[in-house]
Amino acid sequence: MPSQLVLPLISTPSLSRSDFIVAPGNQQAVALIDSWPNWPVGVVVIYGPSGSGKTHLVSIWQAAGARVVSASALGEDRGPEGGTVAVEDVDSCPATDARDAWLFRLIEGASPAAPLLLTGKETRQAWQTVLPDLASRFSAALSFSLWKPDDALLEALAGKLLADRQLAVPPAVITRILQSLERTPQAVRDFISRADAKALSEGRPITLALVRELIAREDDGLS
Repeated sequence: MPSQLVLPLISTPSLSRSDFIVAPGNQQAVALIDSWPNWPVGVVVIYGPSGSGKTHLVSIWQAAGARVVSASALGEDRGPEGGTVAVEDVDSCPATDARDAWLFRLIEGASPAAPLLLTGKETRQAWQTVLPDLASRFSAALSFSLWKPDDALLEALAGKLLADRQLAVPPAVITRILQSLERTPQAVRDFISRADAKALSEGRPITLALVRELIAREDDGLS
C-alpha cells in the first residue's frame, strides 16, 4: 500500500502545572516554582538535557507573571530591565560581551522579590562566559538539576506526549518504546514523533507491530 501524504500537523504540548510530571529527579525544582512568590533567593539556575522539563517549568512561572527571554536574544540594545525574569538556554548560545553584560546586570539587580531564573543544559559551572565575574555569579546561584529520569517518569512522559497528539495506545506499546530507546526525555519525544508520522503516512494506529517495524528500520540504518 502506498504511503499517504502526511500534512505538517503541529502537536502543541500542554504546559500547565497540572500537566507537569513530578518525579524524584525534579521535585525540588518543582517545589521552588510552586513556592513563588515566596522565594528565598534572587537567582536560581535550573539545568538538564533537552526534553527534561525546563521550558515547561518556565512556562508555569510565566503564567504566574514572569517575563521570559532567550539568552540568544540578549544584545547590545535589547534585553529585559530587571523584574521577575527567566532567561532560557544560557549555555546554548555563544558568550559575548553584550550577552554577558545583560546577564550580569540582571543578576546584580535580582532579589527574592524580583528574582531571576536561568536555564541551561549543563551544570552552571560549565557555562562559558566572557566576563570572569559572571562565572562566579553563576557558581554562587542556587541550582537544581532535572537529570536522571526514572522508569515511572519516562512512562508518564510517553503517555503525556501521546495524549498531546490525541493518541491512545496500550500500555504494552509504551513499554516496548521505552525498552528500545536511550533513556532520555528527548529520545522518547523524538521516537513518538517518528511513530506518529509513520502511522499517519500508512493510515494505521500506533501498535506493537508498527513500533517494532520502526525500531528495526532504525537499527538497520545504524548498522
